[in-house]
Amino acid sequence: MKDLVSSWVESSARSTLSRLHEQIGVAGLAAAAALPGLSAVFDQHSAAVRDILAAGVEGSAAVAGVVLLAGYTRGLLDEARTRGWTFRAPADLAAWNTSDWLTARLVGVCSLAATMDDPRALPTGNG
Repeated sequence: MKDLVSSWVESSARSTLSRLHEQIGVAGLAAAAALPGLSAVFDQHSAAVRDILAAGVEGSAAVAGVVLLAGYTRGLLDEARTRGWTFRAPADLAAWNTSDWLTARLVGVCSLAATMDDPRALPTGNG
């Protein structure tokens, strides 16, 4: 039964990250491919999230990386909603350079999620 629950949780996490990728990741990562400076910003956000999940989540050794990443993402979005934030994709390529912190962080999450099946991408334990 535990394997069934774990599979369901991981599937739900992958669905969350897939929706995020469709809503912001596709456009953001395409913009990053065209604008090297923006790519560096998104890479920094990906690295920060990876470090947060690797070092800042107690008991994470027992949880799949994709589940941790989706949980982090849901927390970001919940907090953003309480503050009245709504996502608006930048209207053109140049506008991505002035996107807000949360938009950049979410694209960084999408970039990290794209590497989740690489076992080197996200440490899942605290040491």
